[in-house]
Amino acid sequence: MRVIKYLFIVLIAIVALVSCRKIEQLPPIPHIEFTSFTVFDTIDILDNRAKGGRLKFYFEDGDGDLGLKPPTNLQTDTTNMFLTLFRKTGGNMVPVSDNDPLKPSSYRIPYMERLGQNKILKGTISITFLYLFYSPGDTIRYDFYIKDRALNDSNVASTSEIVISANDNYTK
Repeated sequence: MRVIKYLFIVLIAIVALVSCRKIEQLPPIPHIEFTSFTVFDTIDILDNRAKGGRLKFYFEDGDGDLGLKPPTNLQTDTTNMFLTLFRKTGGNMVPVSDNDPLKPSSYRIPYMERLGQNKILKGTISITFLYLFYSPGDTIRYDFYIKDRALNDSNVASTSEIVISANDNYTK
């Protein structure tokens, strides 16, 4: 009986120590890291052959205010992910003009919220692109960043160089 009593006290002490863990803290400014970009063959909604690209990146946000709710008529800012496209020209990566057919628009990260005491958000976001007009050998790179609901800009992350015509997985 005495052994069970001591075992019970030790068990309660272990549970108390484990449950008193300090809550992880991160800065309120979002942080992103490029993970991968995959180029693949696909078909668009009109049954045309096209190339697809899938950008994956890791994110962290200390105060958990990422993403936007669906837009209303009064809401003007409906994007929170911004991309700059670069093309390889003469051996150098050069920002493209506004009328470049590969230039992406900005994107909207959906509303995210974490309930409870710990508001930190961490995860992976995947964005898919469709390339209808490209030339063999087109080599591109994206710089991108996100903005949280408090209008904090994340750091700028960059993809590796991507050859649109070649199905491949590009990583850091």
